[in-house]
Amino acid sequence: MKEFRDKVAVITGGASGLGRAMAERFAREGMRIVLADVEPNALAQAEAEMKAAGAKVIGVRTDVSKAAEVEALAQKTLATFGGVHLVANNAGVAEGGNVWDNTVADWEWVLGVNLWGVIHGVRVFTPIMLQQQSEGHIINTASVAGLLSPPGMGIYSVSKHAVVALSECLHQDLAQKAAKVKCSVLCPAYVPTGIADSGRNRPAALSETRHKSAADLALDASLKKAVQSGKLTAADVAQKVYEAVHDERFYILTHPKIKPSIQWRMEDILQERNPTNPMG
Repeated sequence: MKEFRDKVAVITGGASGLGRAMAERFAREGMRIVLADVEPNALAQAEAEMKAAGAKVIGVRTDVSKAAEVEALAQKTLATFGGVHLVANNAGVAEGGNVWDNTVADWEWVLGVNLWGVIHGVRVFTPIMLQQQSEGHIINTASVAGLLSPPGMGIYSVSKHAVVALSECLHQDLAQKAAKVKCSVLCPAYVPTGIADSGRNRPAALSETRHKSAADLALDASLKKAVQSGKLTAADVAQKVYEAVHDERFYILTHPKIKPSIQWRMEDILQERNPTNPMG
């Protein structure tokens, strides 16, 4: 995608973190921005601040786990701006623990946002973008946890591995049609964002039902510390996303130091040996 000015970008999880940073980066290119987020107060603040900075932006409160709300997001986008050219399926949440300890509610919450949110985004927006017969780009936010399988992160890794697979298949499907719409999968490692506190937006119907052990709480604390200690900022990652979209590059690996762990996993598979712990 080479032309950005006056094109339309829809970004889920857009009120904070990576989503907000991507919105601001694409706004600098002159894009009109649709911020979608489940958190109304943060959404209103992000919309107001971006407007004050000169961006053309609207905020649409959206729970991406709900098909009808993503469909409504698309209709609002078309009604406001008349088209859509870039979609970042970025909203995400996290829950840790041993896979046998996680509850049905844990699985439904994380898969609902992280996987179904991307499924809905792809299902709803891709046909619209194809019908426009103009260049466009879809960005699906996965994680290095979609390329690795560390202990204590079962639900999150399952959701992100699925996003990687979905994105790879989307790339192949678009390529077979020689479509002007391209796609990328974003696989960052630790970036200081609010995902470690994503439980603040967990629906009451899927509230936490299990007692966390001391080991669970220690894991939560260590992951939160790791996220907050990330050396790349959300703005750094947003710049890498912009460059990948411009260059029509599929894999966006923001942390090169993680590549040896990805290689170990591939070699484990090819050599049919037991999985190596990527955390050391």
